[in-house]
Amino acid sequence: MLNALEVVTTVVVGVMVGVEFSVAFVMNRILNALPEDSGQLGHAHGGRMLGAVMPVWYIGSLVLVGIWAVAGRHHHGTGLVVTAGALLILSVVMSLLLLVPINNRNKTWTPDNRPADWKQQLNRWERYHYLRVAVIIAAFALLVTALT
Repeated sequence: MLNALEVVTTVVVGVMVGVEFSVAFVMNRILNALPEDSGQLGHAHGGRMLGAVMPVWYIGSLVLVGIWAVAGRHHHGTGLVVTAGALLILSVVMSLLLLVPINNRNKTWTPDNRPADWKQQLNRWERYHYLRVAVIIAAFALLVTALT
């Protein structure tokens, strides 16, 4: 049963990492290259859509890692799992303090009501997002290593 939990947790976190990596290095580049107001509207829509899904995914991943750490506390690699959990906690704290406030503003913007500094705010969100992606990639790498 522990093996199944380890695999499910690793897959759930890995897919989350893939989505966030894609947002950072694929979707944002596509949206930023769109003409006129299309990119900003795409960012707002993405913020609404992923803003509803990702909190559940982040917390669910953290819960799964916590269960793995407790269930496997006497097994090899538990320290790696606990460290991965700490990194996932850091990613949630980063999200709440740095990214969510910008996203909450962004998802309501239209070409008619966006602030003058909207591009700077989106650029700041992207920088924070790159850092968060690095943190969750590290957590994922630790989980994969703990499997061996």
